[in-house]
Amino acid sequence: MTRKILVVDDDQKTRALLKAYLEKNQYEVRLAHDGASFMTEFDRYKDELSLVILDVMLPDTDGFALCGHIRKRSSVPVIMLTASADDTDRIVGLELGADDYLGKPYNPRELLARIKAIHRRAGVENGAPARYYRFNGFTLDTVERTLSDPTGETVKLTGLDFQLLKYLVEHPGEILDRSVLAEETRGRDLGPLDRSLDVQISRLRQRLLDDGKQPALIKTVRGAGYVFSAEVAVSHG
Repeated sequence: MTRKILVVDDDQKTRALLKAYLEKNQYEVRLAHDGASFMTEFDRYKDELSLVILDVMLPDTDGFALCGHIRKRSSVPVIMLTASADDTDRIVGLELGADDYLGKPYNPRELLARIKAIHRRAGVENGAPARYYRFNGFTLDTVERTLSDPTGETVKLTGLDFQLLKYLVEHPGEILDRSVLAEETRGRDLGPLDRSLDVQISRLRQRLLDDGKQPALIKTVRGAGYVFSAEVAVSHG
């Protein structure tokens, strides 16, 4: 798997330090200083990137706009960096398709841990795992990382959507604790007031045409977590 990361941040010192730190940890890093330079780099390398790091505050645009633009073209994982303590920024980022977020100032070691967790979840697994998971007319292809609806049309998924759905279809009928789902999809526990997983579940329900008020596929188990209630057929090819 490629280990090429594109970073956009308007602070030159921050860019240089982050580039040096990530390269020390065997990542290839491309840099951008604003939205325009980011899009130039993204269009040039989008098929090679394994992850994108977006600063929310930029001189000519913001990270939210860039995240929305990325999601129209690619499912590459996105980490957003925000100096705001307001949860609204984080929720908006997740709704737009970001895979993770980190508040500024941040510890580079924590950012590295987040990057490694995303790469680990997206990497090639050992052995010969199942490729296709079929349920309610949908087909999840874990090799191509795509989801097809009952008509054969491709359903757009972010990297985080894919990881969550993959874990759900691998554990149908099981009550999955919120902390387990957070660990599997984000690599960390949820805080007591963190609603990011609920936002993610809601978004995935929309992708699956699952009624949020009376869901049939991803059901909420009050006080326990969630359960994927569909019958899942598994095959290797």
